[in-house]
Amino acid sequence: MNETRLTLMEAIARKRVVTAQYNGQQMKLAPHQMFERRGDLFVSALNLDKSWRSDDERRLGHFKLDGLVEPALIDASFEPLPSFEAAPPQSDDTLLLAV
Repeated sequence: MNETRLTLMEAIARKRVVTAQYNGQQMKLAPHQMFERRGDLFVSALNLDKSWRSDDERRLGHFKLDGLVEPALIDASFEPLPSFEAAPPQSDDTLLLAV
């Protein structure tokens, strides 16, 4: 199991915030679940650096694990979005782990 996968699994299990680069941009993510899609691993996470017009607008993005560079747990926890329900985003995805 690679380091990125282990870091994200720990973050989901412990509800911890992760920093990582994705597409060259540094982000703080609150990962809610990990799933597999056609053999690739993804994480559904709230981008804490994104500006939202309201709390009701906040939603999870899906990030391919292969694209996350140098993920690291930070000393911050998060509460899952109130609307979050652990379920794969698409019917043919496989849910692996969720908060």
